[in-house]
Amino acid sequence: MPLARLIPCLDVARGRVVKGVSFVNLRDVGDPVELAQHYSAGGADELVFLDINATPEGADTMVHVVERVADVLEIPFTVGGGVRSVSDASRLIEAGADRVSLNSAALATPELITQIAARFGSQAVVVAIDAGDGHVYTHGGRVATEIATVPWAVEAAARGAGEILLTSIERDGRRTGFDLVLTRAVRDAVDVPVIASGGAGCAAHVADALRITDAALVASIVHENPEGLSGLRREIEALGIELRRVKEAV
Repeated sequence: MPLARLIPCLDVARGRVVKGVSFVNLRDVGDPVELAQHYSAGGADELVFLDINATPEGADTMVHVVERVADVLEIPFTVGGGVRSVSDASRLIEAGADRVSLNSAALATPELITQIAARFGSQAVVVAIDAGDGHVYTHGGRVATEIATVPWAVEAAARGAGEILLTSIERDGRRTGFDLVLTRAVRDAVDVPVIASGGAGCAAHVADALRITDAALVASIVHENPEGLSGLRREIEALGIELRRVKEAV
């Protein structure tokens, strides 16, 4: 079984990394390239960049940021936000991204998952699910749908998603721990890796998530102290979780 992954997530708005609570009250926390370098040096197994304004504001994908990040990183990274077509995905992957993340566009056009997977392989496709009250939200967690979370995860995997990135909107940024019930339900329902997101407040929270799923995203707890990522890794490993080494993730 593959070793667990610790993945810092950088929410990007207008070229800057931001963080909020439950997707609102955003604050600037730094430059994406500088933070990417810090996290890479600190032991991140992978990185995720999500352009949180791309879909709500109809903005273009952040190809320029991807190019800058690709120049300094030696670990895999995923980019999402505003990917609405195979050509959007192609621009990001050609700019240096290892994977693209689909969210609102996948819900609007589910066959897009299959089309991108057919072009670049399932390993290059992540379907991000923003979940609340058992249902999926779109447009950066702003718009509720009637689509149930677990069935959508199953469909996304069946259509070619190589991973599911599952975020609890209620837990996001609150540092009270991941939604383990929801994470387990999705993990048990699909046969692809599931990344837990939303709620990490300490090493114990991350370890709890990694006992039931494949990877965990962290944001708030590392953005305030990017240099502390290596310490967080040590704490998680001391709790009995064997993390993937950077050299194995390259």
